[in-house]
Amino acid sequence: MNVSTKRWKIAQWFERKWWQNYLGEKDPATYLEWKRNYWESFYDKFKDIVPVDNNAVVLDAGCGPAGIFMIFTNQKTTAFDPLLDAYETDLPHFRKALYPSVQFNTISLEEFNDNDKYDVVFCINAINHVKDIKEATRQLVKSAKKGAKIIISIDAHNHKWLQPFFKLIPGDILHPHQYNLEEYIQLFEDCGIKTLRTICMKKEFVFDYHVVVGEKL
Repeated sequence: MNVSTKRWKIAQWFERKWWQNYLGEKDPATYLEWKRNYWESFYDKFKDIVPVDNNAVVLDAGCGPAGIFMIFTNQKTTAFDPLLDAYETDLPHFRKALYPSVQFNTISLEEFNDNDKYDVVFCINAINHVKDIKEATRQLVKSAKKGAKIIISIDAHNHKWLQPFFKLIPGDILHPHQYNLEEYIQLFEDCGIKTLRTICMKKEFVFDYHVVVGEKL
């Protein structure tokens, strides 16, 4: 469940560089408008079982520079990521001042400690970036109120024979953890998340991109 500190730091360095390259030629206003529309479409796929009203307390864990917090600015929303300060330095696309109602923290998922507080917890494109995936998942669960909805997205292996190769070599340097969908679901359930729905958002040869919608037991 753990990865070496060295491998995690390498992955974080490449993550920062990836965002610099990806957003380098994109106009900030145009990109942010596109990203808000993307998140609205993303949320539409499961909002029937995860209603978020204006009184909800929302967490965006591992939010990156343009996370789902962007569409939950009417709620009491917290967003955190270990690279937030770097993103604000590197990218004109991310400024905390653009989201005055969102509380931002620069911290890793394993270190985040805000227990029994959130009605809805999002962890989008982040759980397989962490150093200790089991501890990170436990912290997600601890942060949620009993019965809260927890939404986690993952890139899951389609072929078990490929997993050992990706674990041994940097075939996917941004993602230190390499699991299939069943293994992710088992991990989440072991940590106290009841699976309500899985949604395949994108299919590829090596990985499929899934959203797992769960509830804290």
